[in-house]
Amino acid sequence: MNYLLQTASPSDMGIYFIMFLIAVIIVIVIGILGKFVSLWFQAFVSGTPIPLFNIIGMSLRKIPPRVIVNARINLFKAGLKEISVSDLETHFLAGGHIANVVEALIAADKANIPLDWRRATAIDLAGRNLKEAVQTSVNPRVIDCPSHGGYITGVAKDGIQLNCHARVTVRTNIAQLVGGATEETIIARVGEGIVSAIGGCDNYKMVLESPQRISKLVLEKGLDSSTSFLILSIDIVEINLGENVGATLRTAQAESDIRIATAEASKRRTMAEAVEQENLAKIRDMEAKLVEAQAAVPLAMAEAFRSGRLGIMDYQRIQNIQSDTDMRNAISKPENAPNA
Repeated sequence: MNYLLQTASPSDMGIYFIMFLIAVIIVIVIGILGKFVSLWFQAFVSGTPIPLFNIIGMSLRKIPPRVIVNARINLFKAGLKEISVSDLETHFLAGGHIANVVEALIAADKANIPLDWRRATAIDLAGRNLKEAVQTSVNPRVIDCPSHGGYITGVAKDGIQLNCHARVTVRTNIAQLVGGATEETIIARVGEGIVSAIGGCDNYKMVLESPQRISKLVLEKGLDSSTSFLILSIDIVEINLGENVGATLRTAQAESDIRIATAEASKRRTMAEAVEQENLAKIRDMEAKLVEAQAAVPLAMAEAFRSGRLGIMDYQRIQNIQSDTDMRNAISKPENAPNA
């Protein structure tokens, strides 16, 4: 090599340098394009060829080419050939989860669940876990009601409190997944239905004898309308007796009635005492007027004597009449009558 360099002319040196530079550029280009070529070849041998420049353009648009290529191959092999590379790119740029959507579409297609690309992407962009929704649609899920433990409390018509724990079997309603109510709504509606069903029973024995009565009444209410789930069954797994709420309420009502009656009686007694005192005051007033009138009689008689309108014989007759009246009153009183 040294001998060749020593014997080479300057023009040959320039040619060697250009060839070396071209070789370096080719190696760099091959190194950069190697991953794109491998993806292109992978898609080609899978039966769904994607142009090499399209794969390179994905990288320039900040789209991971491997995710799009693998998704396209999986969809094509699953028989979903109508979904194009452009659809996958658009959904990724919109912020979607390509892997979850592709897996959900394949699972739904194999399970004969109606789910197209447009609805699947809408559900994914709405923030719902599409893959989990499809799995729940294939394999129904059991929800505890109430979900945080404890019991749903209802009161029968006889006043006995009943504590229930239920389990709701649901499957995803794909058609209502966008805009439909969530699991919390199902739990709330089922709890409300159980309370209503218990309240409609005449006594607690009816509930204990046939818990399925509650399940039937709740299911007939159509509690899954406008929700993301279809209720398959509602099962009462536990019922136990609580307090006698009716007796407690009746006792409290009786005590309240007693307090009200006592207050009313006290009010009437106070009013009667006030009327009595008022009447006594009136009697004393009349007695005072009588005493005043009786005191005016001697004065009138004295004035009559002075004016000559009353003589001594007239006065004697008046005294005799008064004495006779007092004697008749004394004779007419019974022996045991009190003195006036």
